[in-house]
Amino acid sequence: MRKIRFALVQKDFIVGGISENVNKMISILNEVEESSPDFVVFPELSLVGYPPEDLLLKHTFIKDNLEGLDKVIKATEGRGFVVVVGFVDMVDDIYNSAAVIQNGQLLGVYHKILLPNYGVFDEKRYFASGDKPMILNFGGTKIGISVCEDIWVPDGPVIDEVGSGAMILVNISSSPYHLLKGVAREEMLKIRASDSRAAIVYVNSVGGQDELVFDGHSLVVDESGKVITRGPDFKEAILISDVDIPNIVSANLHDPRKREHAKTNLDANFVEVNATSVNRDPIIPTVSKTLSFEEEIFKALTLGVRDYVKKNGFSKVVIGLSGGMDSSLVAVVAVEALGAENVTGVLMPSIYSSSSSINDSQSLANNLGIKTYTIPISDVFNAYSRAFKEIFKGTNPDVTEENLQARIRGNYLMALSNKFGWLVLTTGNKSEMSVGYATLYGDMAGGFAVIKDLYKTLVYKVAQWYNSYKAEEIIPNNVFVKPPSAELKPDQTDQDSLPPYDILDKILELYVEKDLSFEEIVERGFEKETVARTIQLVDRSEYKRRQAPPGVKITSRAFGRDRRLPITNHYRRR
Repeated sequence: MRKIRFALVQKDFIVGGISENVNKMISILNEVEESSPDFVVFPELSLVGYPPEDLLLKHTFIKDNLEGLDKVIKATEGRGFVVVVGFVDMVDDIYNSAAVIQNGQLLGVYHKILLPNYGVFDEKRYFASGDKPMILNFGGTKIGISVCEDIWVPDGPVIDEVGSGAMILVNISSSPYHLLKGVAREEMLKIRASDSRAAIVYVNSVGGQDELVFDGHSLVVDESGKVITRGPDFKEAILISDVDIPNIVSANLHDPRKREHAKTNLDANFVEVNATSVNRDPIIPTVSKTLSFEEEIFKALTLGVRDYVKKNGFSKVVIGLSGGMDSSLVAVVAVEALGAENVTGVLMPSIYSSSSSINDSQSLANNLGIKTYTIPISDVFNAYSRAFKEIFKGTNPDVTEENLQARIRGNYLMALSNKFGWLVLTTGNKSEMSVGYATLYGDMAGGFAVIKDLYKTLVYKVAQWYNSYKAEEIIPNNVFVKPPSAELKPDQTDQDSLPPYDILDKILELYVEKDLSFEEIVERGFEKETVARTIQLVDRSEYKRRQAPPGVKITSRAFGRDRRLPITNHYRRR
């Protein structure tokens, strides 16, 4: 056999949507048949969606998943190709598993051996670990089956499969996105392929699931480490790719290391699958381009918003437009994700709102083609002031009055959400969420926090990319050049309370994502007072972040799923 053809199913499967996922799989089996594949490969846990979290603690969920697998098995009757499907197996315990199916028969089940339990992963909370690699014999060619983490560890189970003669490694995955993750993943797979002198067929999920986004970027890498197929980022696709067996055989003959590491008595699950000779036309594999980091972020945000809104039964969203950069970027993401007809902007000016901010908001809305409403907050704020007149007597206006304005706006947006069923998209960025420069039940009120994991400096970079990508000034130039301001008191700017964002964001990255200490950050050249103040603000704001809505994970360590610190916490070290 000279070539083995794979259909890589890079599709969006819904957590808990077992019936929907099964129907989608069956439809895909019909669709790919005309390409005459030898293998059709679905992502990790595609039958139940990833990550199913505590749904896995429901016995009925496991049962429904197994019944769904039976339907997929039945749908393969009369088809010659082998199907690999991610599902939850239940034996003595439950396992993150890959089913190998052909012609209406379940030929074997692989149990994931390496269970990630770091960052956003909690697999040891739910699954037992498998203990045997799986090797398929397909017409004399050995093919190793593994699941996600199994291929990330250099001396993991795929090495045992290679040592037992596997020439192709099929890895099904649901690897969530963070910035530049696709590049790092691709480099890892290229190294793994060239080191093992085996081709790798890597199938990744795509789509948004709460805070997580799965970027796709499925790959076929040949035995030399060359990418021969690359799926698009953040888009569904079915990729058809041929793996050339003689090339792999030749590479192994020229590499004596394979003989040194051969495993003749491996305790593995060996499965025979039928190989049929098929006449088919050659194909030109898809090699999608890699994205700039700004485009990568924008597409991750767009996919995250689209899937969160639609999968949760909403169709329209509402955004408070301030004329600042944050709300501007959220608005363009929403329009790209949902269409202008499904996005409403609300201008809520106060006596402190500048005319330029109002004009910038309206210009943005006009450029995007979204409908807007203007609902001033001054009368309501005055009513609040009268209500508190006696109890606030003898005190000076301070952040209390500033936060009242933000909370009035939050009430306005939530009222519109209740009345019309619009989901409120909040507009706070990671810099603000880190240091608590946000108002509980005010600008933090809403259903989805689009840019909560995007530092302010990145917000500007992505916005600049967007205007360049569109080749027109969608976000008005004035939004880029004016100082950021909450406009809650006269002549206010963010830098009245915070360090410049280019400094603040660097300190936050070191403290929040790298867990560096005060001393270590100061050693990097930052002023002691600035570092101390920033750390204090971050530590004191944990209770706020715990009450923030979910939002798209962009950085390597996002608040919530990644960074989990106790609210009640007396550990302070300087």
